Amino acid sequence: MSVKSNVPTPHIEARAGEIAETILLPGDPLRAKYIAENFLSDVKQFNSVRNMFGYTGTYEGRPVSVMGTGMGCPSMGIYSYELIHFYGVKNLIRVGTAGSIHPDVHIRDLVFGIGACTTSNFPALMELPGVFAPVCSFELLRKGVEKAEQMDLRYKVGNILSSDMFYGPAEGPEASKKWASMGVLAIEMEAAALYTNAAFGNARALTVLTISDHLLTGETTSAEERQNSFTDMMQVALSLA
Repeated sequence: MSVKSNVPTPHIEARAGEIAETILLPGDPLRAKYIAENFLSDVKQFNSVRNMFGYTGTYEGRPVSVMGTGMGCPSMGIYSYELIHFYGVKNLIRVGTAGSIHPDVHIRDLVFGIGACTTSNFPALMELPGVFAPVCSFELLRKGVEKAEQMDLRYKVGNILSSDMFYGPAEGPEASKKWASMGVLAIEMEAAALYTNAAFGNARALTVLTISDHLLTGETTSAEERQNSFTDMMQVALSLA
């Protein structure tokens, strides 16, 4: 993988060498700020363009970065591409929230997305002669699951759905039932773009989700909880640095 030298980019103001090879990618930039302030040492902020905060520090003596990505495949596609191709990031770990569509996946459970089904056209835009299946790095997945078991956390590993629609028929109960009937565990909005860009850029990627809502039972968590708690997935992701 060749790294381009023309940094900063249009969306990231970091200079070369200011972003670690391993980065955590929450959708919410305030969650990135929370992770930096509560888990990292010797923290330096490297990005504030569009208020998409990014930080680099150390975790247990190892360099690690964290930056928000916004919502949806296009936003994740921009940031993950620039991180891989302009800054040489090798391990990209999405830490986000998701809505469960499976009766055995409960509020605050962890879900490791081994594959990302999608309603987005993002993978198709790679112009491959077929249908690309976005999947995670097995190396990162194995390490993440081992850490979750060491921490005695409740978790599931399986397919997730990266949806382009938060409100509307694609998120409705009938659509969710169809995805669930195929074994899909939860719905989020970014993993398919992350996995596609990682494959294109010869990088490793993993999505670790905390269930914030249950689309079958109606259970939910507050915006403050989603921003400032869910620390189990943060610790699991940081262990991969």
